[in-house]
Amino acid sequence: MFSMNQLQNEQLLFSYSVSGSSRRIPRLQYTTICAPMVRYSKLPFRMLVRKYGCDLAFTPMIVSNSFVHSAKARDNEFTTCFGDRPLVVQFAANNATDLADAAELVAPYADGVDLNCGCPQRWALSEHYGAYLINNAELVKDMVLQTRNRISDQKFLISIKIRIHYDIRKTVDLCQKAQQAGVSFITIHGRTLEQRKEPVNIQAIKTVKDSLSIPVFGNGDVFSLKDADNLYEQTGVNGVMSARGLLQNPALFAGYHYTPRDCVQDWLDISLNLGTHFTSFHHHLMYMLEKIMPRPERRVFNTLSSTAAVLDYLQMNYDFC
Repeated sequence: MFSMNQLQNEQLLFSYSVSGSSRRIPRLQYTTICAPMVRYSKLPFRMLVRKYGCDLAFTPMIVSNSFVHSAKARDNEFTTCFGDRPLVVQFAANNATDLADAAELVAPYADGVDLNCGCPQRWALSEHYGAYLINNAELVKDMVLQTRNRISDQKFLISIKIRIHYDIRKTVDLCQKAQQAGVSFITIHGRTLEQRKEPVNIQAIKTVKDSLSIPVFGNGDVFSLKDADNLYEQTGVNGVMSARGLLQNPALFAGYHYTPRDCVQDWLDISLNLGTHFTSFHHHLMYMLEKIMPRPERRVFNTLSSTAAVLDYLQMNYDFC
């Protein structure tokens, strides 16, 4: 495992194949993606989903300004290892300089960067991050263009992840401007800034996809492989991204309806090997086991307060090693 400080002292040769892949059934030909998730899409979880049919993974959103100006932030926020590829690092930025500077720092250790244009949280909007940017198409265009011009490797990916507008013409305009600036692909979460649990707007995703010549990924309400297939078939997107669905079932893209036992064991092995903080270790298990454990058992399991207690519980009740 490498922090940013360690990465700068290593010459890394990354492999794009993931050994031990556990994909169980054939699926339609689209890219499968682990979404950027604050606190959750960190290195151990990325390594887990790669074993179960996930083709591409994003880091959690990182604030670019802090990342550029603080070595401590870089070491805390960005960690990778051999096999953690292909990898896209997502940044929150509100100006081209911060995004381009951050992209330069991670370019030797990742396959691309993504500009978050979809986060609806109040703090992000107040800082002109996230979904604030979908109403500033010229700024997004400039940020993509300047970042593209800064990175010499033309194979390095520069993408944006957006929410849609109520007026889909504004979304199309935003995406076409980003395409003109040289964006590599666009991920569309099919909800507006104000929406949370409303149904995903499939037609909006299709409309944007049909208006562009670059790859488009679809995101929203993907909780099973069938959901992913349906989104692909209804919109023609090049890839399908999942967030909450993968948290509940990291083997989703391998065709499992619930987290299989082997996947839970893999999480134990990977997370312990990488030294995962207890809170993250425990929370991921709470998500994975939510539909497997009876409610009385979940009440007990969710109150456990140490790694040792979790391991003892799983060994005694489920015979995990």
